[in-house]
Amino acid sequence: MTHPWFEGVSAPRVLAHRGLVTPEEANHGIVENSFAAVAAAHSAGAPYVESDCHRTADGVVVLFHDDDLSRVTGDPRKVADVSSRELEHLMAGRGGLITLRQALTSFPTLRFNLDVKAAGAATAVGTEIAPFADRVLLTSFADDRRRTALSAAAAAGRGIRPATSAGRGTITRVLAAVSARSDRLVARALAGVDALQIPERQGRLRVLTPRLVAAAHRHGVEVHVWTVNAPDDMLRLVAMGVDGIVTDRADIALAALA
Repeated sequence: MTHPWFEGVSAPRVLAHRGLVTPEEANHGIVENSFAAVAAAHSAGAPYVESDCHRTADGVVVLFHDDDLSRVTGDPRKVADVSSRELEHLMAGRGGLITLRQALTSFPTLRFNLDVKAAGAATAVGTEIAPFADRVLLTSFADDRRRTALSAAAAAGRGIRPATSAGRGTITRVLAAVSARSDRLVARALAGVDALQIPERQGRLRVLTPRLVAAAHRHGVEVHVWTVNAPDDMLRLVAMGVDGIVTDRADIALAALA
């Protein structure tokens, strides 16, 4: 069965990477993964917001990408070492802190693609998204972290599991199986996975290939590519059969792929 996260939205899917911050908004101090960035993606018509989850010192799950605050706020401390109140103060002039709970409740029509960035946040993320599992896709570069979050969601949930995309280890197994032309191994690697979310290239390695897209589709798995900001690249990838585009400029992507 198709997970509700995918239903009712036509491919190619546009996933707003960390929300939406236009150059004009950036000039006014708005930053990624802020309340304002999520609101801007919603206002632009993006059906999906891709974001990241960390846990503060007082146990609050927040949307934040980096382990530390230096790049976004200039504060050198780690997210895990500050309280949610301190982080709220630091983000006040940057679009506002948004917690995971606020994201899910303040934007009830948005669907979220959530990357668990810290092992210590996995159980909390899974537990918190459980009531909203129909509109959440859980992922992580670390498959064990992703599975911990999925298990927590299952334990706290009401029968609907979150959708999920493959971690780095699973993607490596899929690529090896495609290279070996073994559909049996592809099927085994993709078991329980709803999407492959990948870069087009990783260094010299071409990750995205027509064979990979075809193999994923044979097993009912979508392919989403990150992070794509040029309209010509978006159109080229969609022509290859890619199902979703993760982009910093959801406004441009929505227009280009309409």
